[in-house]
Amino acid sequence: MRDVYVIGIGITSFTRLEYPLAEIAAYPAVQAMQDAKLDKVDHMFVANMGAGRVNRQTGLASAVIDHLCLQPAGAETIENGPASGASAIKAAYMAIASGMHDTVLAVGAERMNEVNSLEATDFVSTLSHPMAEAIYGVTLPSLAGMFTRLYMHKYGVTARHLAMVAIKNHANAMHNPFAHVRNLITMDGILDSVDAPTNNPIIADPLRFFDVCPVSDGGCALVLASEEVAKKSGRPMIKLAGVGQATDTHAVHDRPDPTELTAVKLAAAQALKMAKKTPQDVNVAELHDAFTILEIVESEEVGFFKKGEGHLALERGETQIGGKIPINTSGGLKAKGHPVGATGVAQAHEIVTQLRGEAHKRQVKGAKVGFTCNFGGFGNNVVCLVFTRE
Repeated sequence: MRDVYVIGIGITSFTRLEYPLAEIAAYPAVQAMQDAKLDKVDHMFVANMGAGRVNRQTGLASAVIDHLCLQPAGAETIENGPASGASAIKAAYMAIASGMHDTVLAVGAERMNEVNSLEATDFVSTLSHPMAEAIYGVTLPSLAGMFTRLYMHKYGVTARHLAMVAIKNHANAMHNPFAHVRNLITMDGILDSVDAPTNNPIIADPLRFFDVCPVSDGGCALVLASEEVAKKSGRPMIKLAGVGQATDTHAVHDRPDPTELTAVKLAAAQALKMAKKTPQDVNVAELHDAFTILEIVESEEVGFFKKGEGHLALERGETQIGGKIPINTSGGLKAKGHPVGATGVAQAHEIVTQLRGEAHKRQVKGAKVGFTCNFGGFGNNVVCLVFTRE
């Protein structure tokens, strides 16, 4: 197989956007092509979860190609729940590594605020098992709440640890101009003060408002290319060195141990093995923190920390910028935002930005190896990626 490189990146603000979905996808695609110094590509994959249901837009990839006037390039829509973004990058990787194409756009976009928050929650809940979970009113926050309570009981994680994740990621987002939530929060403001129950109400016990990501609109894009094209581009040589994907049972209660995120562990191991790296080689990581507990647990499953010790590493400051393994320098889903189809692409965007040395006040010094974990459903379909700077 051929080596694959990222030569262009683009992103919108993650917020509430008043533009048609196809335009939300097209805008960062133009940015990425300009960054790559290209005026055409061979193919495009567009990641999206809700266009048909939420936006009444099917055939999204065809619409985006038309907006970009990139005909006759091929175009396909990729739907893999919240892991759609990394799945689109994986598809682009395979297209180039196989020799089928030399330049491919991987775009992710979502316009979730076209419906209200209750409808958005209901839409995302379709990820749960239809007969074992959804029929009983299970939502992703409710699954996360039960998972969190189990993890607290088993490993000693507390509400303060969850709040520490949120505080760290909000602080990182303050230096990300594209982040949805750019405001500092403190332990006193969201947990300790007498007003905390008002400021930070329960969403799905024990998860509170500041433990949950916002509902976001946004788009993001990467241009991936063969080594020959990458060298001609003059852009930094950022290699997509490892790709891993794994699945787990659809219904969470079917897992032998519901506190184990087996698909994360397996996908991470695959990606790191392909890249010929270990967890200790990684300098910066973007983990899928749709709920604060997930950053802690994924950091363990990937192998950054021992099982049950992620919250202790958090206490020691090891996941902060300047720490042993900075996690979610972008602000993560928690503060950067989570337009589901765009999230996996945005995670890669942050890692490429870090490896290029272009992250400014949130820059991880000397970053050469970056990692992303894009978490689909409640851990039933996970895609992990490893990027290296040559």
